Amino acid sequence: MNQITNRQAICDTLMEAANHDRNIVVTCSDSRGSASLAPFAQAYPEQFIELGIAEQNLVSVSAGLASCGKKVFAASPASFLSTRSYEQVKVDVAYSGTNVTLIGISGGISYGALGMTHHSLQDIAAMACLPDMRVYLPSDRFQTACLIQELLKDEKPAYVRVSRSATEDVYGEDIDFTLNRAGVLAEGKDAVIITCGELVPYGVKAQKELKKQGYEVGLLDMYCLKPIDEEAIRRVARQTDVIITVEEHSLFGGLGSMVAQIVAADSQTKVINLALPDGHLISGNNHEIFHHYGLDDEGMVAAVKKARSEG
Repeated sequence: MNQITNRQAICDTLMEAANHDRNIVVTCSDSRGSASLAPFAQAYPEQFIELGIAEQNLVSVSAGLASCGKKVFAASPASFLSTRSYEQVKVDVAYSGTNVTLIGISGGISYGALGMTHHSLQDIAAMACLPDMRVYLPSDRFQTACLIQELLKDEKPAYVRVSRSATEDVYGEDIDFTLNRAGVLAEGKDAVIITCGELVPYGVKAQKELKKQGYEVGLLDMYCLKPIDEEAIRRVARQTDVIITVEEHSLFGGLGSMVAQIVAADSQTKVINLALPDGHLISGNNHEIFHHYGLDDEGMVAAVKKARSEG
């Protein structure tokens, strides 16, 4: 079982790059420990800025640094980064087109028992609504490292959400990664599962279990929520009559809504959205919450079988 979190993969990738690029700067809102960025702060103290519990300042200062030619990675809990500092993200980063990558740590329901105040179930919708803001939810450490390497090459705003716990490896050192292109993990005509982030490993398990039961099910890792891979979505919509989207987000404005909008434009394929409900969630760890709301591998298997039985 993999023990390396996606946030640690971000730190490792940034440390390697900062070794030969002094323009890389990491900013933080009193969360270097939970963001796994303490090693970066220790190794490159002149390229690390602690803003304290002040997310609005974090974003504005990061934008100011970027306007001076720095490549800034700003880390803060996704629940606060995507709400408390939303105006600063909108004006100072997105509208101004500054070279800031926002790292939303412990996204979705990662904080579990801390409840709704610490959940970020609206961040995909909120960030995707901002012009020129890209939105990414990488699934494992390998994909996360590749994503950060690519983001270091350009000067465009981006929001990257990562989970708190380590996820099972989906890829390996030989990952075939292309920025803004979905990962095709399996092909199938009975149904296609499209998911992202921490739920992708569950999708892998579900696809394998369904195969054992005689179902040919495709699986797309849609780590790029914006710009979303429309070509991949349209392709699978032509191959099956059932698409099931699974996301660690509100049922409004996230992956399911985006996929449904694309599919509805030129296809009769049915889109079923598995997401977190519009209400107060139960408390528990991420696995317990995923299972309760049918977002784990068992829930995906059940959703595919139900869709097929209903024709």
